Amino acid sequence: MENCTKEDDTWNSIALLQLIVYIPVLSLGIPLNAVAFWIFCCKLKRWTETRVYMINLIVADSFLLFALPFLMYFTRYKHPIDNLCFTIEIIYFTNMPMSVLIITLIAIDRYIAIKFPLKAKILQSPLRSASICVVLWMILMIFSYFHSKFHYKKEKFCFWKQSTEPSYTLLAPIILGYFIPLVIVTFCSVQVIRCLKKKMVTSPHETKLTQKAICIISVNLCVFTLCFLPFYIALLLFFAVDVAGACSLLSEVRACVQICACLANSNCCLDALCYYFAAKELQEFPSLSDFTQDAAVSPGDRFAVLQWDQLFSRCPDW
Repeated sequence: MENCTKEDDTWNSIALLQLIVYIPVLSLGIPLNAVAFWIFCCKLKRWTETRVYMINLIVADSFLLFALPFLMYFTRYKHPIDNLCFTIEIIYFTNMPMSVLIITLIAIDRYIAIKFPLKAKILQSPLRSASICVVLWMILMIFSYFHSKFHYKKEKFCFWKQSTEPSYTLLAPIILGYFIPLVIVTFCSVQVIRCLKKKMVTSPHETKLTQKAICIISVNLCVFTLCFLPFYIALLLFFAVDVAGACSLLSEVRACVQICACLANSNCCLDALCYYFAAKELQEFPSLSDFTQDAAVSPGDRFAVLQWDQLFSRCPDW
């Protein structure tokens, strides 16, 4: 147990890695998310389920960006547990799971629109989407509060687990908070892509738009997987090392978690880039409510429903 509790020699290396990764993430993420928030809140005229989810996703990413400078400072200077640390930990541990769950809700929303178009008119509404998001925010903030409070009593430094006691309370959130959503997002995305490939294309222009939609959905799924999956696998590995009492591996696994966390946190920047790629590539799509080409539909309104939804109007599954 003496080797398990000794000071980790990789602390300074992790602090340097965070500096290298998070400065570009902050430099890109802050302006991109600010512009995205302005577009979704001020420029769009119609409220849709997707617009509600996008605003919540931007808020989650923005809070995570807010926490990153504190995370770098706390890691670099071994900040002790105090009220500031407690507050930042609540913010940090709330917003990554919230991003995962919102992306999952968007995938489910699109899947329902394809498979159950008639029921979707009853099941889906901006108010219902907003209510779901409020409930998720409350649940995650309560969990983060008690998790940080529990961590407050056992550890000496902020954002750094030194105790060797396994955190059994984190096992369920890891499974429920990512691996189940990963299955859902993968299933929904595959079904959407299958539908788009079956779509009856009537012109080369529609073929091009369909290919762009499939590309963007595929890229979003890859980003969701590549950014978050290594981090949650590393957390499971860290949990297994704690349970097994493998002190010789603890330092390496802890470093692996921190490295994968840098990749996962960079998603708050990549989300913003996906907004703009979607807007640029798919703003030619018609309005979902019209199902036809309509010159009166503004690009802003088409952007409100993430444009590629419009291709679903002629999917064979409808």
